[in-house]
Amino acid sequence: MKKSLTLTMTRCAAALALSAAAASAALAADFKVGLSVSLSGPNSSLGVPYSKGMAAAQAYKGEINGRKIQLIVLDDGSDPTTAGRNARKLVEEDKVDVLMGTSGVPAAIAMAQVAKASQTPMIGLTPIALNPADNPWVMTVAQPTQLMVDAVVERMKRNKVKTVGYIGFSDAWGDLVYEALIKSTAKEGIKVVSNERYARADASVTGQILKIMAQRPDVVMTGGAGTPGALPFLALQERGYKGQIYGQHGLINPDFVRVAGASAQGALMPTGPIIVAEQLPADYPTKKISLDFRAVYQKVNNAPSSDAFSAYSFDGWMVFVDAATRAIKGGEPGTAEFRAALRDAIFSTKEVAGTHGIYTFKPGDLHGVDQRARVIVKLDKGQWTLAP
Repeated sequence: MKKSLTLTMTRCAAALALSAAAASAALAADFKVGLSVSLSGPNSSLGVPYSKGMAAAQAYKGEINGRKIQLIVLDDGSDPTTAGRNARKLVEEDKVDVLMGTSGVPAAIAMAQVAKASQTPMIGLTPIALNPADNPWVMTVAQPTQLMVDAVVERMKRNKVKTVGYIGFSDAWGDLVYEALIKSTAKEGIKVVSNERYARADASVTGQILKIMAQRPDVVMTGGAGTPGALPFLALQERGYKGQIYGQHGLINPDFVRVAGASAQGALMPTGPIIVAEQLPADYPTKKISLDFRAVYQKVNNAPSSDAFSAYSFDGWMVFVDAATRAIKGGEPGTAEFRAALRDAIFSTKEVAGTHGIYTFKPGDLHGVDQRARVIVKLDKGQWTLAP
């Protein structure tokens, strides 16, 4: 009888221990980040850096108050429909606390729709064209296109440019750049004389370039991204164009430099300060964390960071970590309460240092950066140099 009682008590104690352990595990649930990017397809020259930057970010800060941060990565194949499907899987099956992505504006918009429907906060890594009043669950660490194009037009004005020829993607990104260009040049008295477009998968833009050159613009502005963004540069070189070419931050990656080659020599573009971190003044507010990012990226990926896109992932992660540290008071990871608290915490972010800028978000505003998030760079023999 005594032996039986002892055995029963032992079993009860074990059951209680297991129950306590399970309860403790539930209370200390891991955070989950869901990343959908283009690891294949036309946008992979952007998506692969995004994924490498996120791996560096996880290595840099993999825990919050002793709780691990899980990272789940899916490939959208450069397809907006797949990006939306990935977002639904991450939310419904993987139960992520936050969505991040992706490598193109149309795909990011598809993800944003899922974020709104599921009431899951989303930190975009690319500019997102949506009304924040209609979708209060989404923000982005990417600089607003207008902020970056304004810097280009300011340089055009300084260089006494009167007319601009435009060629860009025939999608949301091409629209964003063109609309920003029109708005900015109108204020400066500069005339945009063309609006030529091409698809990301096109193999040639010769026809569009011939139309632009017939207008005899002082300069050409391009609205592409990644390797497909090199096509106008190559076509302009083939046709003997000698004028100045301007780009934007969608072109700041090594694959563009490799494909464009000598055709992009001397091109001027806006970018986040991470690209020329070593060339920045010692007191520049993003310099220290930028150098930290460079070091951890090298360690994790066994190669130096030479693009702008991996750094957006890093910044998105830093914004999430800062917000999650505060949001944990509002609920446990994996719950609707935590997701709502996390959304509110992100939109109350103040002066968080990133590689691209200093982030301060507020409700009703997609973007959290100011003029500290942009510099003008020049491509010189395959290297980006600060052009202050």
